[in-house]
Amino acid sequence: MAYHISSACISCGACESECPVSAISEADGQYQINPDLCIDCGACAGTCPVGAPAQA
Repeated sequence: MAYHISSACISCGACESECPVSAISEADGQYQINPDLCIDCGACAGTCPVGAPAQA
């Protein structure tokens, strides 16, 4: 199951650079994960300072 980014996101961008498949992008001031590209690796969750990425 793909990860998603909650409203706790502070738009720091730490997760985007850690994603090995470039599934994370910024839109309207908040980052989001494309569920079709996400490989469920958890790299984003491991680097987020506020714990915004979580499994859907």
